[in-house]
Amino acid sequence: MRYEKRPKPMDEREKLRKFRELDDAFADALVALDSGQAPRDMPSVMSAEARREAQQRNDQEAFERRVSMLMQEYQQSSESVSLLMRTLLSLGKIA
Repeated sequence: MRYEKRPKPMDEREKLRKFRELDDAFADALVALDSGQAPRDMPSVMSAEARREAQQRNDQEAFERRVSMLMQEYQQSSESVSLLMRTLLSLGKIA
């Protein structure tokens, strides 16, 4: 029979530290999403509207990838992240 390594249960201090890291990373991702800066490699022949839409798609995809990676890294379920988002919204921390 093969030995399965179980992750150690996290103490409250470690959970709080990881939550803060996740919250900081989420805030950074939101700021990057709101900045609206276009990547330098984007063709300049696109209309302003098309560039903005392409940038929004790129930002959204990058944000989703980053949140997904953080959820995996910190072993957070989509339910716990959803609760975090609702809490931040209700506190007025994000728009």
